[in-house]
Amino acid sequence: MISEALVPHLLKIVQEAAEAVSATSQSSTLLMENGTRCGEQIRNYDKVEKVFIGAILTTLTLFTICGNLLVVISVCFVKKLRQPSNYLIVSLAVADLSIALAVMPFVSITDLIGGQWVFGQVFCNVFIAMDVMCCTASIMTLCVISIDRYLGITKPLTYPMRQNGCCMAKMVLSVWLLSASITLPPLFGWAQNVNDNKVCLISQDFGYTIYSTSVAFYIPVSVMLIMYYRIYRAAKLSAAKHTITGFPRVGEEEARGEEEEAMEEQEEEEESVDCVSAALRLHREVEECTRFSRLMRSNRRNMSIFKREQKAAATLGIVVGAFSVCWMPFFLLSTARPFICRADCPSCVPLWVERTLLWLGYANSLLNPFIYAFFNRDLRTTYSNLLRCRYRNINRKLSADGMHQALKLVEKTHSVI
Repeated sequence: MISEALVPHLLKIVQEAAEAVSATSQSSTLLMENGTRCGEQIRNYDKVEKVFIGAILTTLTLFTICGNLLVVISVCFVKKLRQPSNYLIVSLAVADLSIALAVMPFVSITDLIGGQWVFGQVFCNVFIAMDVMCCTASIMTLCVISIDRYLGITKPLTYPMRQNGCCMAKMVLSVWLLSASITLPPLFGWAQNVNDNKVCLISQDFGYTIYSTSVAFYIPVSVMLIMYYRIYRAAKLSAAKHTITGFPRVGEEEARGEEEEAMEEQEEEEESVDCVSAALRLHREVEECTRFSRLMRSNRRNMSIFKREQKAAATLGIVVGAFSVCWMPFFLLSTARPFICRADCPSCVPLWVERTLLWLGYANSLLNPFIYAFFNRDLRTTYSNLLRCRYRNINRKLSADGMHQALKLVEKTHSVI
């Protein structure tokens, strides 16, 4: 009797347990699907796609390594380029070279296997720290270079005297320390990185996102735009004011000629040309020649400043343009992602969009050495000699080229005179 009474209760308990197991299984399945869709975003490429993507990423990485390595070798081993003003260029090349060596290979492997992080949780934090520090150092160095160029243009007499090796080394050290400060909060508990067996993503904490993107991008790009505008305005004002003031104008020449003719006629009429008048005339001619020579030197100096302003404006304009095109889409996405993605879905952005914008930012590290070489004759000459394995007498060739350019400038000035 007791066993018959317990049977319905046992059946009810079994049925409730089965329903609970089914609900748990469904929730687990849904959670796995959400995790795959939000966190892992695994993509399966066929062999052709893997070869194509791998070739592009490998080429980008190798060219970035070669270009920035050329800059480091050129400045370190060529005496003419070993100047304090080029320390920032070396710092920029080292930052871009670090990205190519320590960041790009792991991102390439992760992309080729579909976006899955396979290097472990511990190395994920190290990788994110290296990525953030090197990219920020590259961006901050571009910002400091724009300030350096602006001060060199607006204060050509006082700023080069302060531009010594110790000062430039302190500026480079400050850039790297500030870049490292952005990587510390996730390592010390302020904002934890998204880090599991499948995903390796920088922290999506709201406060840390605003702090990191502001220091790493928005503040530097604002400073670069301000510096470019001021250099451009200085170059424009210089172009408007630049006239060959060393030569007398046409009206002045005619007036002076008429005055001299009247004086000569008066002297002929009076027939009083003596030693005193001859000495006065000679003295006047000497003064005219001295003033003309002084004004010609002033013209050459003004022309040099004018050309330097134009060159700085063009260089900085291309640098700012390339930097903005490469990095702005990625940082806009990084800033917006914590606000548009759920807390349980930190990487809701499609993987191909995120990776495309990330590699577009990395491409800026490839462009930097070629942009500066395009506007620097000494760097171009050194690149050419190194690529053609002409290591000997590079310093002598650069000195000869500099002397040749100086002689051409002197000949051009004499032809104008």
